[in-house]
Formats: sequence, C-alpha cells, structure tokens
Amino acid sequence: MPLTKKKIVGNIGEEAAARYLRENGYVVKARNVHLSHNELDIVAEDEEYIVFVEVKTRSYISDDCNSDYGTPAMAVDRKKRTDTIKASRAYLATHRTKKQPRIDVIEVYLKQNALADPTVIKLNHIRNAFGANGKKY
Repeated sequence: MPLTKKKIVGNIGEEAAARYLRENGYVVKARNVHLSHNELDIVAEDEEYIVFVEVKTRSYISDDCNSDYGTPAMAVDRKKRTDTIKASRAYLATHRTKKQPRIDVIEVYLKQNALADPTVIKLNHIRNAFGANGKKY
C-alpha cells in the first residue's frame, strides 16, 4: 500500500524531531512504538527523564496563521492525550526505569510543499505538555 501524503509528511516531521532530540542531548530509545492499541512517536531519555514525545507536523504559512489547521499542538486533543498516557504506562510496565516520566509535544513546521522540499522552517519543543491525568500544563 503506497504511503499517503499525510504519512510522508508525518515521517519527515518525526525524523526532524528525533534529530533535534539527539542534537540536544537526548538518547532516542525507540520510535513508532505500538502498545495498548496506541502509538508512541518517540521514546527518548536524558539524564533525568524518560520522555514520551508526540510529534505533530504541519505546513508553515506565517507566524500569524501557523498553518491551515492551527498549531500542531492543537491536534493533541483529549483522546490523543489519553491514548498517549495509556501507551506510556504500557511502555513503563515493560521497560522499568528510575527516571521520571514526562510527556512532550514537538511541533514541526515544514515548507508549504513538503513533498518536493521537506525543509523544516520551525520546530517547537513543548516540554511537559500534559500530565498523567491528561490535563495540559
């Protein structure tokens, strides 16, 4: 089955987010982990935290408009937060750690024609985006 435009753009964003995390001192432990019928885009660690990262990618229009669909983080709705929490808990049940868990969102903004030119225009790392209860901080 051929990849859809949405999946290709998502893959570009996830690769950019993983590269960003590595460049900023994180160790990427896993990507696209399927647990409890849910997915974790990236699992990474730094010295203190095990971080579950939800990556959202959009085409960039301008600082005023951000994208046709609002900011990427706006797509992390209550259901997505709940699914990410379930997957994070399932991961921790099988991958014991003494590190503090944290859930982050990384917004990746690409050029308008990302398929032809997958240039990252802007990346926004939202640390501790929401807690284990699903509420945004």
